[in-house]
Amino acid sequence: MRHFGSFLIIFTFIFVLTSVVAAQEAEERVVDEVVAQVNDGVITLSRVNREVKSIVDSEVQQGKKREDVEKQIAEKRGELIANLITEELLIQKAKELGMDGDIEAAVNKRFIELMKSNNLKTLDALYQEMERGGADPKEFREMWRKQATREMVLQKEVQMKIYWGASGKEIKDYFDKHKAQFTKPETVTLSEIFLSFAGRNENTVREKAKQLVAQLRGGADFAKVVADNSDRPNAAETKGKVDTLNIKDLDEKFASAIKGLKAGQYSDPIEVDQVGINILRVDERTAATSESYFDESAVRLAILAEKAPEEQKKFLASLRTDSYIKISENYRPIVSPILFADDRKGKTANK
Repeated sequence: MRHFGSFLIIFTFIFVLTSVVAAQEAEERVVDEVVAQVNDGVITLSRVNREVKSIVDSEVQQGKKREDVEKQIAEKRGELIANLITEELLIQKAKELGMDGDIEAAVNKRFIELMKSNNLKTLDALYQEMERGGADPKEFREMWRKQATREMVLQKEVQMKIYWGASGKEIKDYFDKHKAQFTKPETVTLSEIFLSFAGRNENTVREKAKQLVAQLRGGADFAKVVADNSDRPNAAETKGKVDTLNIKDLDEKFASAIKGLKAGQYSDPIEVDQVGINILRVDERTAATSESYFDESAVRLAILAEKAPEEQKKFLASLRTDSYIKISENYRPIVSPILFADDRKGKTANK
């Protein structure tokens, strides 16, 4: 167990001793009630409420009724708090591993990629476009930081250990037992034209995409159409080249769009969320085979995929075991059964 100091009690304002002021002070204390202490960090009620608001607002934007979402979240409040505690443990572990700089760099990279894909010159311009579209850049940054923290910690502490931990004998034995799994998959080589919605009328962009597809299917020079119209950085130099990809790894939206297309044929316009439109050209297709072939990296990845879920549970359980976690009595009945569920299962299994 680690040794941890006491945590700070958040602000109290004292003005005039009236019933109104007393009520205000009581409200402030409730807002910043400590739900759980996690080592030297705390999960406050205000943090829980911010998380709830973020989830509710996101679901409402997708067309769901606010009252329905709020009811669902209220029923899963214990799960949400348990997730926040796990998130706090991962944040603390990332600091311990010295990952803060890498996490910030990963978040910045995502913003820069989004900026470039929308053909914008500066991050300030991107932030303005996001705000015009109703998105808060700060919320996106926080969301991506959480994702990057979880991914990097689990990658270093769990996934890489599984991937590189497999011995030569284990790899050979796994391949021999799962030969049917290691056949050459169907692959496709793609090129694209990307049209961004940023700062444009979306219907105008959709109409332009239809016109470009018609031109291309009519024999227009693809490289010229890419250079003149694609919003990808350096499109003229890359000529729209994407990569050779496994069909099974493609997003369903793209896989469906190119299904049945032969080399040299074009997809219909494909809308990507609210970002823009892709037009894909199939450059080459390679059929799958039933013949098994040995690829060490593919075998290691298969072993990783098989072992990772259970090993990640064990890792998170060890984080909890090695940490000081004190949940407020008001929330313990709804949080503890969820937070420590895997730990109890492990103890039962060991018996």
